[in-house]
Amino acid sequence: MNNKIVYTPGPTNVRENVRQARFIKTTNPDIDVDFVEFYKETCDALANLIKTENDVYLLCGEGILGLEAACASLIEKGDRVLVIDNGIFGNGFKDFVSMYGGEVVLFSQDHRNSINTDELEKFLEYDNDFKFATIVHCDTPTGVLNDLSTICPLLNKHNILTVVDSVAAMFGEKLLVDEWKIDIILGGSQKALSAQPGLTIVSLSEEAKKSIKNRKTNIIGFYCNLSIWDNYYENKHFPYTMPISDILSLRKAVDNIIEDELENVITRHEKISKATRRALSEYGLKLFLESGFSNTVTAIEIPKEIGALNLVNYILNTYNVVIGTSLGEYKNSLLRLGHMGENARLESIIYILNILEKSLTNLGFEGNGCLVNLFNKYYE
Repeated sequence: MNNKIVYTPGPTNVRENVRQARFIKTTNPDIDVDFVEFYKETCDALANLIKTENDVYLLCGEGILGLEAACASLIEKGDRVLVIDNGIFGNGFKDFVSMYGGEVVLFSQDHRNSINTDELEKFLEYDNDFKFATIVHCDTPTGVLNDLSTICPLLNKHNILTVVDSVAAMFGEKLLVDEWKIDIILGGSQKALSAQPGLTIVSLSEEAKKSIKNRKTNIIGFYCNLSIWDNYYENKHFPYTMPISDILSLRKAVDNIIEDELENVITRHEKISKATRRALSEYGLKLFLESGFSNTVTAIEIPKEIGALNLVNYILNTYNVVIGTSLGEYKNSLLRLGHMGENARLESIIYILNILEKSLTNLGFEGNGCLVNLFNKYYE
């Protein structure tokens, strides 16, 4: 199991110094104020990377925890919530909204394209009575990227709070939380940050905090209640025992991005993703998306006679390489390349493209030329 090569859109490969950080001798995070300082410094470093003055917290749970916690903390029974849907995770927000008693209103568009802001604006002129709206930055099952720089200010203009799932985009795409007027932004440790899975990154604007504080009813539950983080730093006390080894490891991953410089990290993602898509297209494979291509995920349509599930099983059994298909209706039709975080390295993508070509050829697909050579032609 430990010898498998993993090239999925999260969890991603973890750098050696991040793995080693998990083995550092730890203290008691419940009572050691030095760890409270370390946690706060880590959150402040994350805030600086995503360009926000808002408070940032690390929650003990994989990224889905953040999605549910945002809905649980904001929604009171009967609140109208706009779910902006152009992907499986975008649509999936409706389940959390309904679970906590909210009234779902869907704004749905084609999964092959990013959200059309002009059409959203027309919709909002007709109906804008929403407590908040949910939007996915990069919808991982297809890799479609939505333009937060236009969507979130538009929602803000109508006094609609924004809840953004940036789990698959954060640190691989440009993200200006304050400038783009994002109220709650959610990220995960296991994607482009390239730490181990298990932590959610969440940032709350003052408007979001005010909305939570001014509820007329109590928040259902404890773990998904974002208000439990109020004044943790002033009180030097966490609402529950923090997974200290996970946080030590994540901090090292954050330090890696700071050392590499975020702008360079994003440029590396962009160059690899563009060359990958151009190479795949020239080779003769069809990309799923028509617009809204992300830096972090590329979805490829696999011919029916081969099948995506059959292809990934062949790759695993033949080369001991783990590559993912998609979810839901796309499970057996799409292959996803997760060129994010430590996966967005030349040595990684070239190896995977070589494996992909060999596997497709052995399963009867005739491509045009050599995938690796095509990638090298377009990589600049």
